[in-house]
Parts: sequence; structure tokens; C-alpha cells
Amino acid sequence: MAYDPSERADEMRRGAGVSLGRVAALEAADALVLDANAVAGLLEEAFGVDLTAELAQCASCWNVAEGGTLLAFVGGPGTVLRCSVCHEVVIRIVRTADATYVDARGAAFLRLPGPTAG
Repeated sequence: MAYDPSERADEMRRGAGVSLGRVAALEAADALVLDANAVAGLLEEAFGVDLTAELAQCASCWNVAEGGTLLAFVGGPGTVLRCSVCHEVVIRIVRTADATYVDARGAAFLRLPGPTAG
């Protein structure tokens, strides 16, 4: 199923409990929305693995899906990854000249693979 920003906005207006100001902000950002596969390199830098194929659970709606299904908002000073179901923030990543900051408090869990047998 392809991502359709107009369906998301219509759903929010119908009573998903989201303020119209937030809907307007999300609609304005739609031109900058990608799926997380578009930021796979950044995710691998931040987590050390290809997170797009690993499971993540949204702490807001409890949806479990591969990291690549998260919605990536890339137009700001950092990258924000939102749940594809409830659109709450799951992960924020900001790179500065001397550090990378990762805020994953919107994830109930992120599954990272264990070491491979050598």
C-alpha cells in the first residue's frame, strides 16, 4: 500500500484526536516525507546495523513493523522518523560537527541483530 498524504490528513480531520494545527504542519511537511529506506545510511551510522530490515515497535500505538516502514521527515535540522500508523515520533537523529544525537524514546523497542557466529 503506497503512502498517500491526503488520506492521512483526511483521517486526522475525522477525529483521530489530533489538533488542526498539527495536521496543517504535517501537511506542509508532506513534500519532505520519505520512507526510512531513504535514510538507511544515516540509520546504519547511528545504530551500526541496517535498521530498515529490523523490527521496531511504536511506543504510542504499539505497531510492530520493519524500520524501513517508518516515515522519514528530512527537511529540518535533523531527521525525524514517525510511525506509519499513528504518525507519532519514534526516532530523532541530529548530526553536529562533533557528535550524532539519537532520541529513540518513541520506540517501545528496536530489534538489533546479535553478533554473527564466526
